[in-house]
Amino acid sequence: MSELLLIDDDQELCELLGSWLSQEGFQVRACHDGESARQALASSTPAAVVLDVMLPDGSGLELLKQLRSEHAELPVLMLSARGEPLDRILGLELGADDYLAKPCDPRELTARLRAVLRRSHPAPAPTQVEVGDLSFSPTRSVVDIDGRELTLTLSESRILDALLRQPGEPLDKQELAQIALGRKLTLYDRSLDMHVSNLRKKIGPHPDGRPRIVALRSRGYYYSL
Repeated sequence: MSELLLIDDDQELCELLGSWLSQEGFQVRACHDGESARQALASSTPAAVVLDVMLPDGSGLELLKQLRSEHAELPVLMLSARGEPLDRILGLELGADDYLAKPCDPRELTARLRAVLRRSHPAPAPTQVEVGDLSFSPTRSVVDIDGRELTLTLSESRILDALLRQPGEPLDKQELAQIALGRKLTLYDRSLDMHVSNLRKKIGPHPDGRPRIVALRSRGYYYSL
């Protein structure tokens, strides 16, 4: 049974979602502010976190930044009444694996969580992938470039793994989204683009200045050789 940590100051919503998710086979712990969430995370690490942007003692985005520094691979789904594109972009830029605006259908939340959890327990992958000066450990979600280690989020790791499996060959956006996000992209959905942008910033360009990850308009992405 997968344990979820639900962080939201709306206690009624937590009870509703907790009841639904429990029926779907999840074990749910709920926290209603950032401090109690930090204490819960210090005591045990859940399989995934559902995090509200607005918390009574601070921003959920700040808590997300802390989560990413301490639990880089922990799946995090942002859940917020603030469904503006800028909020979604900020959440994804800070490393959220997915984002849903409230009110949301509990069935969609369940499906998104299961997709995130499937990606966090992938099929056995090679212990090390080397392409040029880049060495990537899919099992550790760590990239090594000239002795400099970089820790990737779950989504970033899945994207890089998919691109490195066929370097130089474009991978369709929808196919890459299915691999990395566990779902297809909807109209105006820039989730995949934001994860790729974060990944590009982390790994930087080739020594000669060429981008490592190249975007092909209306086609997708590829890792350049």
